Amino acid sequence: MNTTARSRPSAVTDIDVLRVFCAGDGRYGNALGVVRDGRTRPDEASRQALAKELGFSETVFVDDPERGDVDIYTPGVRLPFAGHPLVGAAWLLDLEVVHPPAGEVWVRGDGEFTWIEARAEWAPPRTLRRYGSAAEVDALDVPEPGEWIYAWAWEEEAAGRIRARAFPGRGDGIDEDEATGAAALLLTAELGRALNITQGRGSQILTAPGPDGVIELGGRVRLERTLTLTP
Repeated sequence: MNTTARSRPSAVTDIDVLRVFCAGDGRYGNALGVVRDGRTRPDEASRQALAKELGFSETVFVDDPERGDVDIYTPGVRLPFAGHPLVGAAWLLDLEVVHPPAGEVWVRGDGEFTWIEARAEWAPPRTLRRYGSAAEVDALDVPEPGEWIYAWAWEEEAAGRIRARAFPGRGDGIDEDEATGAAALLLTAELGRALNITQGRGSQILTAPGPDGVIELGGRVRLERTLTLTP
């Protein structure tokens, strides 16, 4: 997966577009933009502008590909931590650890899955709203902008299977988030057990509580395409 970066003028920006938390057949997953050479967008304003232009739920800028120093943006704000961007970046960079602003994130591979270790307190606040059935979650309309809602219901409680949908409520063009690792961390911490979450159209997120408040977050990743932006 690793490739040697080509020498490019600083004004040219290469962006790998990944799908993170794909289903078993490779479909679905949340789109993620990864700028492998963060020097092409060196300041916060230019990074925020690019994240808004791309319109993905998150875009990652890699500041040091060997150390795994990364910077994460939604179309509207910079984030210290986010689940699917870190799973995707760790897979793409093929590292054992990545460093977002929130702290050190350890990584492991397990066959088709990439796992990261994180803490629920790193996740931004979310409203976890439980429903009585998966059908109720499926029938939900996108709410008006406001609070960030993670709607969920048990599909099979004994097996830890969850049906979920995520509504960021930010008014930035992302009405529904296809696969949300941070919210999965919060739900895992609340329920205190491993979960197998089907979110959005069919994305799959796996979680597993560990010692000392650490939670593993895992899923499949695939490279969809590479974009090149020029002035």
